[in-house]
Amino acid sequence: MIQLNWLWRLLIGAGSLLLADLLLDDVYIRGFVIALLASLILGLVNIFVRPVLVFFTLPVTFLTFGLFLLVVNALTFWLASGLVPGFEVHGFWAAFWGALITAVINGIFNSYLEKRNR
Repeated sequence: MIQLNWLWRLLIGAGSLLLADLLLDDVYIRGFVIALLASLILGLVNIFVRPVLVFFTLPVTFLTFGLFLLVVNALTFWLASGLVPGFEVHGFWAAFWGALITAVINGIFNSYLEKRNR
């Protein structure tokens, strides 16, 4: 069941990236396969790079009452776009809004998956 959840999360991530592509002019994804690869790379960046960024930005995060984590999310989104050919993000604000859109969509569908698995 765990492997099936992983696959669902990957598909949900790809779908949320494609939705960000539709909603934002400065985010471009060249097809569903690229969206799947970008979802996988974004997940790996969030596992390995994001905790380091969060640790080093803790003082700023505390001063902004956690709002700086939105900037960290945008940076990880932008980094993932740099690692996946065919996934382009043009500018910080595109990364900011793209990360916000994907986080909201992923959060909604992943909470549904968790409720369904109980």
